[in-house]
Amino acid sequence: MASQAQLDMLQKVKHKVGFIAALDQSGGSTPKALLLYGVDGSAYSNDEEMFACVHQMRTRIITSPAFDGDRVLGAILFENTLDRDIEGKSSANFLWQNKNVVPFLKVDKGLEDEANGVQLMKPIPGLDDLLAKANKQDVFGTKMRSVIKLANEKGVAEVVAQQFEVGMQIVAAGLVPIIEPEVDINSAQKAKAEGLLKAELLKHLDKLAEGQEVMLKLTLPEISNFYAECISHPRVLKVVALSGGYLRDEANKKLSENKGMIASFSRALTQGVSFQQSDDEFDSMLNEAIQGIYDASNT
Repeated sequence: MASQAQLDMLQKVKHKVGFIAALDQSGGSTPKALLLYGVDGSAYSNDEEMFACVHQMRTRIITSPAFDGDRVLGAILFENTLDRDIEGKSSANFLWQNKNVVPFLKVDKGLEDEANGVQLMKPIPGLDDLLAKANKQDVFGTKMRSVIKLANEKGVAEVVAQQFEVGMQIVAAGLVPIIEPEVDINSAQKAKAEGLLKAELLKHLDKLAEGQEVMLKLTLPEISNFYAECISHPRVLKVVALSGGYLRDEANKKLSENKGMIASFSRALTQGVSFQQSDDEFDSMLNEAIQGIYDASNT
């Protein structure tokens, strides 16, 4: 049974304009995220200290006056952030109660080695327990990532089948999954891989029953409005775009060419903010980033 907060979040996701901030870098990607923020490895000596540093970074972003629910629709956290507080509240509760920003949780455990031109998700042990923990904190949805590198029919089909299999486990727990089969922006077969991906996505979406709603997180496509059928599909709440390594200006330009698709940017959101900036400089830089991404999402 969804809580009142989760029902209110559903209405916001369905009807409001905005974008989703991807603040979910985990173990492998955290050192790079910190380095881009101006914090190098000398600032921490173990994982616990590293995660404390990245939580300070995320807290600064989330508590900034620039980070507001009028433009930021949601934010994706990872489990370590879910377990930490912001100003005396759990991170998820602070996002919703203080910022009117819908909380999502990254649930995947990373990627398998490449096979058939793709990287499937590693097994996710203890997923039901994690979903129960998320529900207790009024988290709205989840996110999980796979990667497609080549236009391999078998590989793409396996990626989408795995995403929807886990997605239905998440739907059964009362949460909305963000299904993320990322197509590598550097793939020499990117456009062809996107064709295979769209066909598989629509095949699985058409099998969903009424009430089984998902979100999709997709690489910005080679052909503008390529995912229009996914955006208009009755089982899809929102289609969000990952920046995938594009710099913010290019990501925003590509996004603005895709009607109805909104951003879920990570590096492109935090590009230009740093630990060394004063609060005024930091807030100004973040505000500029948020406004640009919001404008590109509002097309």
